[in-house]
Amino acid sequence: MATGTNIKTYSNGTWYDGDRMIMNAADHGAWLGTTVFDGARLFDGYSPDLDKHCARINRSAEALMITPTVDATDMVEIIREGLKSYPKEASVYIRPMYWALEGDELGIVPRPGATGFAISLEQIPMASPEAATTLTRTRFRRPVLEDNVVNAKAGCLYPNNARMMAEARSKGFGNALVADVVGNVAETASANVFMVKDGEVFTPIPNGTFLSGITRARHMANMAQDGLKVHETVLSFDDFHAADEVFLSGNMMKVTPVAAFDDTKYETGPNANPVTRRVREMYWDWAASNG
Repeated sequence: MATGTNIKTYSNGTWYDGDRMIMNAADHGAWLGTTVFDGARLFDGYSPDLDKHCARINRSAEALMITPTVDATDMVEIIREGLKSYPKEASVYIRPMYWALEGDELGIVPRPGATGFAISLEQIPMASPEAATTLTRTRFRRPVLEDNVVNAKAGCLYPNNARMMAEARSKGFGNALVADVVGNVAETASANVFMVKDGEVFTPIPNGTFLSGITRARHMANMAQDGLKVHETVLSFDDFHAADEVFLSGNMMKVTPVAAFDDTKYETGPNANPVTRRVREMYWDWAASNG
């Protein structure tokens, strides 16, 4: 089932209208989950860091032992060609995908060079700047490299994220603040996370249990250039209860304010979240100059 509308599909060298069938039942990716994807965005006519997203999917493929078959620069051009069919005001989710077609003699290890590739474009609106979410804890944790492919944006990781999100929603919250294997905060079920305390910004240090996102890095560079102090460090759940502001960073919505973490409520209203609002403004300004 599609998430957005006005879908375009790139497959076997051609752009098609609609959500096209691209995978066979016997494909390695269909029955053993060897799929990777990346997500970029078109909004306000900008597609910021598209080259970085295209480069990352090739790294993700290699992490799953899938042979990437499209050069990142060529992928950017293919995507830009597909985006030309959308109205100028459209907000589009850009999703290139690889999957393994064949396995070895036992079927388990992907066969080198046997790779499927497609791109899906979907119109999905950007969220309002005031659209906040709420967080709660979850019993599920982020895996480590020794038991999962946490160095890839891999489809096989997302059932665990879905368990986190479903548990949070069952408790009446919008998302989950997730621990790593030793109990420190890693990220949320769907995005990287930042907190603000006394005018300084803190985010969990990448420790191999979660992807340090492209949008996360862009926010950090923008904040540093603006004179904000940004710390990558070990953070506990207590740190988030004591925070002045919390916001999420992800490709889908770029910046999402957080209104509450369990029973901790953060300030709301037109003058609340000054750092979060500034981070959003800086990202849009940067996109306008570089997207």
